[in-house]
Amino acid sequence: MDILIYTGYVAGICSTIAFLPQVIKTWNSRSARDISWGLLFLLFIGVSLWTLYGVINFDIPIIIANTITGLLVASLIIMKFWFSHRYKEL
Repeated sequence: MDILIYTGYVAGICSTIAFLPQVIKTWNSRSARDISWGLLFLLFIGVSLWTLYGVINFDIPIIIANTITGLLVASLIIMKFWFSHRYKEL
């Protein structure tokens, strides 16, 4: 592997791990009130398109990072919906 591939993996790890604190905080607090729906949906569309781009170009770092990030964003969307209805945050 060359430096470009390593750079891709490090970038993917950093951008994916960046979502973990928010997912953990949202789960622990049972509140996603301060996270906007616009952010979540646009981010989910963005990482989905990045994943598609990675698949088309067979770029493994992009595929892995954006698939995991997409799952984390999807979990935030689910938690925001669930907690807002369960605890009447809307």
